[in-house]
Amino acid sequence: MNWIFDLALRNIKRNRRRTVLAVISIALAVALTTFLNGFTSGVLQNMVKNITKNESGHIRIASSGFVKRSRFMPMDELVSNPKAVIQAIRSIPEAEKEIVAIAPRIVFGTLLSNGPNTVPAYGIAGDSETEAGVLNMNRSIVKGRYLEKKGEIILGEKAASSLGLTVGGSIRIVTQGADYSLRLRRFTIVGLFSTGLVQMDKGFFQIPLEDATEFLRTGGAVQQILIFLKDYTHADQVSAQIKKSLAKAGIPIAGSGSDADGELSIQSWTEIGEYPRLIKLMEVIYFWIELVITFLGAFIISNIMMMVVLERKREIGILKALGLNRRETLRLFLAEGAVMGLIGSGAGALVGLLLCWVFSVYGIDFSSAVGSLTFPIDPVFYSVVNPLNVVALFIMGLFVSLVVSYLPSRRAALLDPVEAIKSVA
Repeated sequence: MNWIFDLALRNIKRNRRRTVLAVISIALAVALTTFLNGFTSGVLQNMVKNITKNESGHIRIASSGFVKRSRFMPMDELVSNPKAVIQAIRSIPEAEKEIVAIAPRIVFGTLLSNGPNTVPAYGIAGDSETEAGVLNMNRSIVKGRYLEKKGEIILGEKAASSLGLTVGGSIRIVTQGADYSLRLRRFTIVGLFSTGLVQMDKGFFQIPLEDATEFLRTGGAVQQILIFLKDYTHADQVSAQIKKSLAKAGIPIAGSGSDADGELSIQSWTEIGEYPRLIKLMEVIYFWIELVITFLGAFIISNIMMMVVLERKREIGILKALGLNRRETLRLFLAEGAVMGLIGSGAGALVGLLLCWVFSVYGIDFSSAVGSLTFPIDPVFYSVVNPLNVVALFIMGLFVSLVVSYLPSRRAALLDPVEAIKSVA
């Protein structure tokens, strides 16, 4: 095998310009797919981050009734003893090592009013300290400060502007409570935020959980308990562990065979809403785009190999006449394609990795393009640097180079030595 490899190296050096063209072609294709993979991974992570932090968490625990009517944010479907549930989850060793935060929440639709004007909005009530590390609204404050005590509210800068309000002013919230009564409370505006997400900046606010349980008369109950993990891809596994452990602890869990009232539904983010299905579809589409780009880049290797076979017909015939069999001929030409693919894929993977690193630091600002969207996505996209994906794309580039080299190599292997020598005699 060594002599085949040595001969292949000598052959690709015979026409350096052609070899360089093939190497550059596959290098550009692999560099593009590596960067595209990192960038699209960043886009998808951006979407997952916003969907999970604003809506579902990586794992959501809520009553079965709330799950059925979640789009209406019902105030009569509550987790009655959230502290006991959270304590039970914290006592599961396998889950605890994966968990970053557990956030009990109440989400409700309402009308914000300054007297003569009203704006439809939705609010999130949660533990202010926990939500600072989850919703991260404290990082988006542009005027004033974050929540510190009861009776305070922060809201989007655009929502405040439409109501003619600013920091230090007061605002009234009107909504329906858990007892179906109409509830009204005045809050002091302590901060205005700007996230870059249109749907949040125009119609979102946050208040402390203590205010919401009193204001909405939930008796300390919450609508949902959201669990956030170190790695969102482990959500299905951790969700299954929590279901099993809570059922053993005597907490009624939907799907565990319990017929008790107030069953809790435990779902990973992949089971909630339409966004997860869209994200999975996008992952499949991006994979096929990357594969097609790699094949297009490597296709020039196939063309060059075909030209090489035609140019070296007499040489192939002589080698076969001297004893080179079909299998060795096939290996020789495959080795030539593999060497070009190896060099090109390696160079392309390194360039792609460098591009991913640059854009993971600086990002690309698409504010003008996504400014009018209500889709939960940040306007600045950052690439993801994943060495394992880079290695996988390098291997894919090498594999594709071998695939496109096979037909020319097979043609060379099937040449009849006498006919090959005669054809150029």
